[in-house]
Amino acid sequence: MKQLKTLLLAAVLFFGANQVNAQTKIAHVNVEDIMAKMPAFIDAQKQIEKLGQTYETEFTTMRNEYQAKIQKYSAEVDQVSETINKDRQKEVEDLEKRIQEYGQNAQNELQQKRMDLLKPIQLKIKASIEKVGKAKGFQYVADVASFILADGTDLTADVKKDLGF
Repeated sequence: MKQLKTLLLAAVLFFGANQVNAQTKIAHVNVEDIMAKMPAFIDAQKQIEKLGQTYETEFTTMRNEYQAKIQKYSAEVDQVSETINKDRQKEVEDLEKRIQEYGQNAQNELQQKRMDLLKPIQLKIKASIEKVGKAKGFQYVADVASFILADGTDLTADVKKDLGF
C-alpha cells in the first residue's frame, strides 16, 4: 500500500511538472534591432562619434608635431652640441609619453561616455521588454542573439511600439 502511494505521488509530480512546463510561455526580442532604431541611440552614437573625431584630430596634431620634431632634430643632430641633443631627446621622449597617455585617456573617456549614454537607453529597453512581456503573459523574454533557434513569439515590434517608434 505504501509503495502504491509513493508510485501515485511520483506520477502526480511527474505529470504536474510536465503540465507546468507546457504552460511556460517564452518569447524573444531583437534588442540590437530595437536599439539601432531608437532615436536616443542614434543621437548617442552621433555624440560618441563627434567626440571620437575630436580626440582623433588632437591625436593626429600631436603625432604630426612629434614627427616634425624627430625630422628636424635628426637633420640638426650633427650641427648642435651634445647637451642640446640630450635635451632634444628628452623632449621627444616626453612628447611620445604625452601622446601615449593622451591616446589612453581619450580611449577611456570615450568608453566612459559611451557607457554613460547607453545605460539609460538599455534600461529603458529592458523596462519596455518587461512591460510588454508581462502584458502579453510571458514568463520569459530573451534576446534573440542568445538563441540558436528563435521560432517562437517575437515581441520586437511590440517593444518598438511601446517605446514610441
